Amino acid sequence: MTSTLRPAYAAEVEKRPGRWLALAVLVLAVLLVAVDATVLGLATPYISEDLRPSGTQLLWIGDVYSFVIAGLLVSMGSLGDRIGRKRVLLVGSAAFGALSVLNAYATTPETMIAARALLGVAGATLMPATLALIRNLFHDPRERSLAVGIWGATASAGMAVGPIAGGFLLEHFWWGSVFLINLPVMAVLVLVGVRLLPESRNPDPGPWDLVSVLLSLVGVIGVVYAIKEAAAHGVTGAVLGTGLLGAAALYWFVHRQLTLPAPLLDVRLFRNRGFSGAVLADLLTVLGMSGLVFFLSQFLQLVQGRHPFEAGLAELPAAVGAVAAGLVAGRAARRFSVRAVVSGGLAAVGVALAALTTLSASTGYPLLGTALLVVGVGAGLSFTVTADVILAGVPKEQAGAASAVSETAYELGAALGIALLGSIVTAAYRGFTGPAGTPPQARESLGGAVQAAQGLPPRTAGTMLTAAQDAFVHGLHLASGAGAAVLLAASAAAWFLLKGQRL
Repeated sequence: MTSTLRPAYAAEVEKRPGRWLALAVLVLAVLLVAVDATVLGLATPYISEDLRPSGTQLLWIGDVYSFVIAGLLVSMGSLGDRIGRKRVLLVGSAAFGALSVLNAYATTPETMIAARALLGVAGATLMPATLALIRNLFHDPRERSLAVGIWGATASAGMAVGPIAGGFLLEHFWWGSVFLINLPVMAVLVLVGVRLLPESRNPDPGPWDLVSVLLSLVGVIGVVYAIKEAAAHGVTGAVLGTGLLGAAALYWFVHRQLTLPAPLLDVRLFRNRGFSGAVLADLLTVLGMSGLVFFLSQFLQLVQGRHPFEAGLAELPAAVGAVAAGLVAGRAARRFSVRAVVSGGLAAVGVALAALTTLSASTGYPLLGTALLVVGVGAGLSFTVTADVILAGVPKEQAGAASAVSETAYELGAALGIALLGSIVTAAYRGFTGPAGTPPQARESLGGAVQAAQGLPPRTAGTMLTAAQDAFVHGLHLASGAGAAVLLAASAAAWFLLKGQRL
């Protein structure tokens, strides 16, 4: 038996030449997605001023991308396993760049929402393909941990590059320019990736089940939409019906995967406690943080009066902390334990979010910068280790589908977080008491209030803006407090679910 296992082990740890150059290409795709996610928040005040969306439309602009990408990630990850991860990645990257142009030149809220949805279709191809290719490029566990750390650090670096580059562009050009920065990154990725990336796929994948694709899309979007609408407007017959339709589709999806000889997603993976714990940790972490991420740029610009470039620099500590933590997370998890690093990171983020419940228009930067640094370190530790746990726990033939599960948890968390925590901020904001003559536009969003103030007498405008800013900050306090509770609960859950887990 020993002699039989030795060749398999030797093949498993064989180190592919050029793997680090290939990794450099893969992280460009991660950079592309991370930059796009961060510049939207920075551009939101300008989009509000130019397109004049309602409060509900503004939330849709923020989260429809996450809705669509979450519904398609598993399908696209499985498609890459079948037809080739390199092919899916390069085609998706080219589409992502082209659709970024459509986002840049949107002229109505409806067009912007549609453009973001189409961008979600392209974005669903990128992240699962990059992680799956890493799983197939790096067979040595320690090298794979480092590669995943670099992958996560690049995503965090993109979170830093996005606001800074976006802030510079917003101060010199129109808001659509922030989406056009995707184009040069996409061009380099496609041109270099054609030559450097190796193709990989499942050698015996079975057919791509279109019924399963449709069920996963309807299920995820239906459930998330119902939660979003219930949080914003209460439970109605239409909302309840949509939620039940989504839940039924997801139930049918799971049942179908258990009966298919070659399922789109092997749901038996969730029987692994470590796999399930890592996925749950990712979902709850992003859910708890997303409200802060989406509204912080508005706070910095519209409450504290910072210029876009300055607001981008103010968010830099979170990315710096995440980059540093991502590079050492694998080593820390081996020295201590997986559950200690993940739970400790999540608890740190929870404490930092709790500290942000004290924010006000006059809050000095040291408190905000320190809290953001702690958020970055905690998230960098957790995300990097959970990604490694998920990749290491599945056969490499299923790497695309497993990576898609991880990314689906991330995108679902973002969509749910913006829907739930965003609805908390919106509800708190709309209830502000303004002076006589406050226009309805001012109650839709803080950006709308700033725009409306330009047409009011100075004293009325000042009173209205102060009331609107106070209401927005109160909503941000509530969202930060709810996020802190979610992160601390996720920390406790990870401590138990990841017990005994090793990299």
